[in-house]
Amino acid sequence: MSEEALRKSAIEQAALVRGGEVSARELVEASLAAIDRLNPELNAFVTMCADRALDEAELVGLGDERPLAGVPIAIKDILALTEGVRTTFGSAATGDFIPPVDSSVVRRLRGAGAIVVGKTNVPELGILPVTEPHRFGPARNPWDTSRTPGGSSGGSAAAVAAGMLSLAHANDGGGSTRIPAACCGLVGLKPTRGRVSVSPVPNDTIGLVSEGVVSWTVAETALSLDILAGYEPGDPFPLPPPPEGFAATAERDPGMLRVGYATEAPNDAAVDPEHVAAVERTAELLESLGHRVEEAQIPFDPAPWMQNFMRLWVCDVGANVRSLAALAGGEVDRDKLEPLTRQMAEQAETTSAVDYISAIAYLRLAARAGLSFFTDHDVLLTPVLAQPPLEIGALEPEGGEEPIVMLSKAGDFVPFTPPTNVTGQPAISLPLEQSSAGLPIGVQFTGGHGRDATLLSLAAQLEQARPWAHRRPAVGAPA
Repeated sequence: MSEEALRKSAIEQAALVRGGEVSARELVEASLAAIDRLNPELNAFVTMCADRALDEAELVGLGDERPLAGVPIAIKDILALTEGVRTTFGSAATGDFIPPVDSSVVRRLRGAGAIVVGKTNVPELGILPVTEPHRFGPARNPWDTSRTPGGSSGGSAAAVAAGMLSLAHANDGGGSTRIPAACCGLVGLKPTRGRVSVSPVPNDTIGLVSEGVVSWTVAETALSLDILAGYEPGDPFPLPPPPEGFAATAERDPGMLRVGYATEAPNDAAVDPEHVAAVERTAELLESLGHRVEEAQIPFDPAPWMQNFMRLWVCDVGANVRSLAALAGGEVDRDKLEPLTRQMAEQAETTSAVDYISAIAYLRLAARAGLSFFTDHDVLLTPVLAQPPLEIGALEPEGGEEPIVMLSKAGDFVPFTPPTNVTGQPAISLPLEQSSAGLPIGVQFTGGHGRDATLLSLAAQLEQARPWAHRRPAVGAPA
């Protein structure tokens, strides 16, 4: 029964524990067994806390009304601190740092009854949209193990897609929740800026990063947002709470929405024809559901946008490298950083404060222009990825190329996701399609500022019209 329960949603698992049909310990044991069996091939987990998870499971009993009572979950090994459990940020430079506290997202998930079984694989400092850190090696996609599960939440997405557990923490600073969700056939929501706190870690300058989860269903994602959302003292981008919970809103009909769709990449990168076709079929589905749908043109000048976004990104990486000193107990040994990280840190240190502030100013002005689209549209529909999940190693420099070339290659892979991190809007990836090769194709929906509930309501409608949770990868827990 516990192995069967592991295939159910987190909501269903908690109900089974609450009703006594399966114990929290049995559920955690099933998750740990699946990890033992599958992780050698997928490399989704880099740190386990099995004994602590089993001890915590013993404390969950019949009738526990917490929404995730007894549900095993994973925490991404970056940004989210886990008290008593190694947190590495995907880097050898951090050593075996063990945080003394939980981040607010971990505290809230555990307070809801979830049981952390381990930390998942990430690229160093979350820089790349693939999960191939030198310290731990690549995570692999359970749909095709020669390919990436995406990044930077690639380990979390691989773990959920393979059935090691039903729910995993993710975060998104340039697409890092949506990209792995698209690669692995999952739901991935980047909430509105300020909806979920990153406390106690300081926010980046303009709040690029949003915390969330990857899951199989919209209901799990909506419930998780109810659990995670809320102000923490010192948050620089607080949002007022919604009038009702996100889980309740997701169950409502979204009404007629004004949808614009676009398939051309904002940086002029080539977009795979199957990803274009997936958006076009989704547009037809939306029209059949009663929404007003039209092709859209977004005001966007790609060259200066990318130049200024990369300047901001490089400087944030430089600041993150400097902050690693506190975790490493002194100076960061830069020889332990990957070549790309080291090169970005060096570039950051030669960027003037004026250039950095000017980049932020440009991006904020560009965000205002882009947000004007949402005065007469409710939702923007685009691909998530411009290409199928990349082969492992596809971003590595070739010949005499500098490490920084990896960022350009990454931009051609994932041009559709970073703009919403700059604007702060909510955006969600839904696994509505599959390629002719049997790989998931994610479709992205972006909503107006603060309209997370609209996206979740629309996502639930689409999930009902074109279900996806029955599709499972070749590598995974037995059905």
